[in-house]
Amino acid sequence: MSHITTDSVLIVEDEPKIARLVADYLEGSGYTTHHLDHGDTVLPWFESQEAPPELVLLDLMLPGTDGLTLCREIRQRWPRVAIIMLTARVEEVDRLLGLELGADDYICKPFSPREVVARARAVLRRSRAADADRHTGTDDLVLDDDGWCAMADGHDLALTAVEFQLLRVMMHSPGRIFSREQLMDHMYRDHRIVSERTVDSHVKKLRKKIADIWPDREIIRSVYGVGYKYQPEE
Repeated sequence: MSHITTDSVLIVEDEPKIARLVADYLEGSGYTTHHLDHGDTVLPWFESQEAPPELVLLDLMLPGTDGLTLCREIRQRWPRVAIIMLTARVEEVDRLLGLELGADDYICKPFSPREVVARARAVLRRSRAADADRHTGTDDLVLDDDGWCAMADGHDLALTAVEFQLLRVMMHSPGRIFSREQLMDHMYRDHRIVSERTVDSHVKKLRKKIADIWPDREIIRSVYGVGYKYQPEE
């Protein structure tokens, strides 16, 4: 197995000139890079590593498995890996920004390699800050992605897998309002058809479990006619 060092970046890009240029700039800034040019090789490559890379630069249009599918798979199986999508299709931008795909950021082609380095630094900084926040103690709400559990003031909320995923998605973007449809996409990876009332039911159960620990705090709020948001107290 190959060993992945700290600040390693996997570049998934089928245009060799672009990949080489980006790799040169990243390596010049102290990153270790690896390059793949076919979508079908990405998941097997991940599985062959002792540890995943810190960041994936993932082209949207790839031969074999496309970038959107890979983004979902990587986020589901390696949730702490940061992902920046590369795209030449401006019409995909709104979809890329949605957390239903799991991307942390996107860059439209053509782009400056210096911009890629700057975005990489920013995304990795946010990712590490989020990891630190998740493990700062037992006086707040802490998620353990590896164990799929949530702790409130040190008490296990005993969430189901669906409830954990629901909470995780909203905590990823405090203050952002998620529609029921967006939440459904996260809750059920097999894209099954469920009613919006099913989402409401899961949110209700999640809120009750949180209220059992924090009866005076409302951190998951309803936005009438729109959906739900995670709003931590200041």
